[in-house]
Amino acid sequence: MRIYLTVIDDTPEALIALRFAARRAVKTGGGVEILALLPPQEFIPFGGVQATIEDEQQRHAEGLVARAAGTLLEESGVRPSITVRSGDGPKVIRALIAENPQIAALVLGAAADGAPGALVTHFAADVGALPVPLMIVPGGLSAEAIDRLS
Repeated sequence: MRIYLTVIDDTPEALIALRFAARRAVKTGGGVEILALLPPQEFIPFGGVQATIEDEQQRHAEGLVARAAGTLLEESGVRPSITVRSGDGPKVIRALIAENPQIAALVLGAAADGAPGALVTHFAADVGALPVPLMIVPGGLSAEAIDRLS
């Protein structure tokens, strides 16, 4: 099965990329993998404080993914796979792609204003080294435009 990997966060462009990935999955008989990234934590000498911060980040990421998965299922009927991982975003994404040979494309949303985003910038600069196509969805697209294009 063809899987479209997308990364979810608090940005509007992440939801646009998710919509595009879902529409492609429906049209190709594929699936969607939603990845929530937890940023690596700097060492805090007070273990209880660090554990609390990590727990809050985990709950926030799980909430994001649950909302995104619910929206995806409601709008397209696609039940996504969900992954929450901690670490450096590009390294985590590359590892996930290497682990799952069914991942057919990495779908990222570019910010509508200003810089496109850290992941888009990173992967666009190194797209030749990716083992799957990179699909960058402009953040300014409407839902109707995404539906037409996908």
